[in-house]
Order: sequence, then C-alpha cells, then structure tokens
Amino acid sequence: MRYISNTPAQQREMLATIGVGSIEDLLARIPAKARLSRPLNVPAAMAESDLIRHLRRLSAKNANADDFACFLGGGSYDHTIPSPINHLILRGEFFTAYTPYQPEASQGTLRSIFEYQTMMAELTGMDVANASLYDGASSVAEAVLMAHAVTERKAAVISKGVNPLYRQVVETY
Repeated sequence: MRYISNTPAQQREMLATIGVGSIEDLLARIPAKARLSRPLNVPAAMAESDLIRHLRRLSAKNANADDFACFLGGGSYDHTIPSPINHLILRGEFFTAYTPYQPEASQGTLRSIFEYQTMMAELTGMDVANASLYDGASSVAEAVLMAHAVTERKAAVISKGVNPLYRQVVETY
C-alpha cells in the first residue's frame, strides 16, 4: 500500500465530515490512564525506497522458513509453484465451462487436467495417464486408498505435518 498524504486541511475536512472539532474530541471517551501521555518515539520520515531497504534489512534478521527447516505442520511446508503456472491459470480457456449448465473456473481446471492426461497418454503410448487430483485432500486420500489396494493393510500412518483438514478427508474415506 502506498503512502497517501494527510494534510492539516484534509484532517479538518474529515473531522468536519464526521461532526467533531478535533482529534482530541475523537479520543475523549478513552480514559486518560489508557492513553499515551508522551509523543511516540518515531524516527523521521524516510523516502519510500530507503524505507523498503531499511525494512528488508530488519526482516533479514528474522529466522524464516526459506533458510531454516520448518516443522510448523498443519499444511505449512516448503513447496514450489513453477512460474509458468501463474501465467497459465490466468488464460481464458481455464475459466471456460466445458458444460453449458455449469460455467465456473473449476470446470476449466478440470478440462485442463483432462487435456493434460490425454496428451500424456498420446506421448507415452499408454492406455491411461493420471494427473494431479483436483485438490490436496483428495490426493492424500487417493494415495491411502492406493496403498491399501497394494498392501491390503487396514491402517495407514499419516504425518502430523499433513494439513489436519486433509487428514479428516482421509478419515472420511
């Protein structure tokens, strides 16, 4: 968000618009003991480019999930979205319904998954090809179903690091 100036004349105009004479009138209902009785210790204003550099230097002192292992769990984990994806999903054909009765963005996504599967089957000469499922929760549940089909085991171990909502979908399956 960019800085928008707020001159004394603009402040007077805003106060008049809401029907008060001063900023002190706005604060009158706040008890004196709850208000700061001294000026804030705020440094002088900086040019926007200097401020951005200053904030980047300050934030570089913090530990972050890019430089350290992140064990937050609950669906927060390192992942990468390839740069072409953002450009591709903004294309109109991904928002075009492939059914006349259900025009919505998800239909375009499903169509693109179908087109991808078709192309992969043609390229590889295989009868079928799979693509990513519609969402992460379905993918985890399908993986558990596939593991069950292969091993015939009745239980699966799922990391607590997996999004809790995804684990609920597996339990529902």
